[in-house]
Amino acid sequence: MESSIMQGASILATGSAVPDLCVSNQTLSQIVDTSDDWIVTRTGIKERRLVAKDQSLVDLAALASTRALNKASISPLEIDLIILATSSPSDLFGSASKLQATISANNAIAFDLTAACSGFVLGIVTATQFIQNGSYKNILVVGADVLSRWTDWSDRSTCILFGDGAGAAILQACPRHENGILGFQLNTDGNKSDQLSIAYQEHFAKTSLHEILNIKQGFFQQITMNGKEVYKFAVSKVPASISKCLQSLNISSEQVNWLLLHQANERILNAVADRLSIPSSKLISNLEKYGNTSAASIPLALDEAIKEDKIKFNDLIVISGFGAGLTWGTVIIKWKC
Repeated sequence: MESSIMQGASILATGSAVPDLCVSNQTLSQIVDTSDDWIVTRTGIKERRLVAKDQSLVDLAALASTRALNKASISPLEIDLIILATSSPSDLFGSASKLQATISANNAIAFDLTAACSGFVLGIVTATQFIQNGSYKNILVVGADVLSRWTDWSDRSTCILFGDGAGAAILQACPRHENGILGFQLNTDGNKSDQLSIAYQEHFAKTSLHEILNIKQGFFQQITMNGKEVYKFAVSKVPASISKCLQSLNISSEQVNWLLLHQANERILNAVADRLSIPSSKLISNLEKYGNTSAASIPLALDEAIKEDKIKFNDLIVISGFGAGLTWGTVIIKWKC
């Protein structure tokens, strides 16, 4: 991989944002038949953040982006490309262009990337290709989701899991020998896409217009998930993906400084770390505070770890996302900040 790149790529700065509204497990126990103990034991989640009525996905994404730009001391006008990883855009056509306008990154091309909980990993990999082949210099990658608006709040198997948030990272070109994005490994299994989905429902009410044009219209439903199958998928596929990626780079699990997984469930995080023989002390996790924020979970946790001064120069970070699609993927980073 190193020999084919024109220039290196590294993460220059990160930023994150969460809504002000904090919803505890005790509050959820007033809505569905559950309890704080039941939720914490099964998921590790204690609370989550939800967007207000007048708040949008773009609001969160813009705040996270602005914080990353400020840390990097980069003008929005220096951003060449914006990749917004989200499954809950404010507009079905996409929200990246609105984000571009909101942060005044007027010179940037912008597009959405939809890969659910794997979205940020795919966004980082996509941005890296554009930088390493010499196309762009500065790329803003944002993971943001407001799945509270697609959650069935009467379904205790899913409503306890999800929260809203946004995280951003600025990738910048650098000399080849300083390349910080070392390698990646990506997978998809569309045969199991129904295990975690927000499906489209056709509406069968007939009108003269529908009969004349011979069309059907409908709406998107709410989140459905087969929790047992998703768990089995994650604890088997994610360690294999990480091992394959490490082996391709001749890196051992002992050399890994930090393991940052999509924040889905504490049991999954611990099971993956255990299968890789990586101690729990190397796990980065903020799941208990925010729940599953989908594409936002990895950059949100990364930004908090940086704020807490956990990550040091030249640390090796294994990042892996997994979820709806079903998709999963790994990217290995050498921290250069």
